[in-house]
Amino acid sequence: MTQTLFAFSLGAAGLILAATAGHSATQCGKRDMVLGQLTEKYGETRRSIGVAASNGVMEVFASDTSGSWTITVTRPDGLMCLVASGQGFETITEQLPAKGAKI
Repeated sequence: MTQTLFAFSLGAAGLILAATAGHSATQCGKRDMVLGQLTEKYGETRRSIGVAASNGVMEVFASDTSGSWTITVTRPDGLMCLVASGQGFETITEQLPAKGAKI
């Protein structure tokens, strides 16, 4: 489940990044500055990490206190870009149904 959910998250992040590429100049910044905002202003910590097809590093940050979450991609040139954010983050562990099982 975790690998499948992670793979789905990477794919979704890639699609969102591609869709917002035209606005990336206003959504990207120096990694240290973006991390500072995520930790200090929103209380978010890194929850997962992966390498995207574009050689960027995708990360998910979230706060247990507020439930806020943010997906970022750090580009090969070192800029960190915000891809998506929202509320209601929960860590879950669940088993996927067996192949062929009806849901």
